[in-house]
Amino acid sequence: MKISVLTLFPEIFTGFQETSIIKKAILKGLVDYEVIDMRSFTEDKHNRVDDYPYGGGAGLVLMCQPVIDAIKATRTESSVVVMLTPQGRTLKQSIAYELSTYDHLILLCGHYEGFDERIRHYVDMEMSIGDYVLTGGETAAMVISDAVIRLVDGVITKESHEDDSFSNGLLEYPHYTRPRDYEGLVVPDVLISGHHENVRTFRLKESLRKTKRVRPDLLESREMTDLEIKLLHEIENE
Repeated sequence: MKISVLTLFPEIFTGFQETSIIKKAILKGLVDYEVIDMRSFTEDKHNRVDDYPYGGGAGLVLMCQPVIDAIKATRTESSVVVMLTPQGRTLKQSIAYELSTYDHLILLCGHYEGFDERIRHYVDMEMSIGDYVLTGGETAAMVISDAVIRLVDGVITKESHEDDSFSNGLLEYPHYTRPRDYEGLVVPDVLISGHHENVRTFRLKESLRKTKRVRPDLLESREMTDLEIKLLHEIENE
């Protein structure tokens, strides 16, 4: 998989590319990650990439020419161009899975007051990471890149992300490690019982418990199995 980031601030991504799972994925050749400075495409003699909006208003708007030329220079037949904007589709785990199936993602980072509207004619989708506004799209690009890269085959084991929060529509169950007893806080007996089916049921129940407490909205649209209905009744009666 290849990810290209179009940005005005490429230096922001240096640490991101050189840390943890992202670094390993790049070194293994599982992901080709490139950061491209859109400013290098401007034809303005003062090296500008933004200008004042027609009709007035505060702030500056990213100009068509450098942004669109950067997209054209980076795009191939297999590319999907994603504009990062608070107006876009909100990122979810299911969308991260969808994005991880593409051969080439181009993440377009906005800045200032946003993009000239005509730039939207050159993108395939718009994406947001939440209902708030950031200084620029670079942070969002790193969030999306992280969410996608860990799902690429070979980056981490399949089992490691299949139980993640939201992967099955529920929040993830709690994890424990040594020591078994820490200041009176004890690991549940079932987890050291060696009974795999009991462990599976316990973890499902705890996922349901956490989801019900923290994100009950996820349960409202969920098609429950008989076991999940049974476990929810047990939780409600405890």
